[in-house]
This record gives sequence, structure tokens and C-alpha cells, in this order.
Amino acid sequence: MKNTSELTIDLMGRDDLPEILAIERESFPSPWTAGMFIKELESSHSVCLTARININGKSVIGAYIIFWLVADEAHLHNLAVKKEYRRQRIAYGLMEVMKEIAVKNEITVQTLEVRKSNIEAIKLYQKCGFVVEGIRPLYYADTHEDALIMWADVNPVRK
Repeated sequence: MKNTSELTIDLMGRDDLPEILAIERESFPSPWTAGMFIKELESSHSVCLTARININGKSVIGAYIIFWLVADEAHLHNLAVKKEYRRQRIAYGLMEVMKEIAVKNEITVQTLEVRKSNIEAIKLYQKCGFVVEGIRPLYYADTHEDALIMWADVNPVRK
């Protein structure tokens, strides 16, 4: 990002969907539909956030995250960064916000599924303290690829 930019995290709204859908389409082989995002926006247990990049007074959505808070779990459902803003720690920042929200809601663990072939995402999740705890065989309907199930404690014990 240029020096004249700043990043803000906001709640996602319906007005954000055109930008969100564009990021979704460039990020995934089987992108979510507008209806899927609307369902998340309307769900009481879903947290939908955007990372807005403000450059010289113009705001664009650079990334988004959707996760559920259910029982004692924060479950990541969707995370994507616009191509030109990747590798700038935006996804890491969104994962940290998920963790902060989990703490505030007395959530103890975080979980997610990720394509076995998505090495960049796996590396990110590992940086955030996630470890592979299992496999969901043939989880992705589009490619029949396995998903890795990853878990992380919200407040890991420091040694």
C-alpha cells in the first residue's frame, strides 16, 4: 500500500456486495453467490467484516472475512483479499480481529476448513496459531479435493 493509504475494518453491508463479489470471483474456483453473502449478513451468528483501504480520500474494499460465533467456537467461513493487496498482512489483520472478537465473546477455540492445495492460506493460518487436526475427504464438491481441518486456541498458554 502507498504511504497515503490507511486501513479500516468495518461491518459488511449489502452495498458492499458488488466489490465483495468481484474479490470472491478472482479468489475462488467456486465463488459464493450474492445470495450466500446475503444469508450470512442476515444470520445472527455470522460476523461479516470488510477491510477498507482508503487511498487519497477514495475507499475500496481490499479484503473481507466471514466467521460464525457458535457455542465456544469461532468458525472461519470465508476470507479473501483483492489480488493487488495480497501479501500486505491484511488477511493476518482480519484473522487477528476474528480472534479479538472471539475473546470478547468468551470463545475458546477457532476452527476452519481449507483446501489441501491452498498452501498460501495454510501458511497464513499456521502463523495465526492454527494446526491441522484432521481431514474432510472430498469436501469440495467442485474439485473433490480434501479439506484440512485446522484448530487454534483463542488464548494459547504461553510457555
